[in-house]
Amino acid sequence: MSEIQLGVIESRFADMIWEYEPVTTSELVKMAEKAFQWRRTTTHTVVKRLCEKGLFVNTKGTVTSLISRPEFLSMQSRKFVEVTFHGSLPAFIAAFTNKGTLTPEEAAQIRAMIDQTQEG
Repeated sequence: MSEIQLGVIESRFADMIWEYEPVTTSELVKMAEKAFQWRRTTTHTVVKRLCEKGLFVNTKGTVTSLISRPEFLSMQSRKFVEVTFHGSLPAFIAAFTNKGTLTPEEAAQIRAMIDQTQEG
């Protein structure tokens, strides 16, 4: 799948869609007006742009996701590790834990995720 980049506001708007989907464009217009002070045309433009990027689909005025929020975040995380750490997950974890910021609970959760991934 191709890389999908979102700006800060696009990301916040996408979060809104994911939270309320399926959601009508009329509902999105109202929510975006309240959250971002957008006009109707701005909301429709951003919906169209997010659909063109492949995140959502607008079918007869109802917007639903083509990519779930967890799938999108996974794609973004993998891209970050690829670009910043040359694809090395251990290098990312080493940088993240450099200051000893993991609690015992977090470390146990990470170990459990690794074990689960290794099991298949």
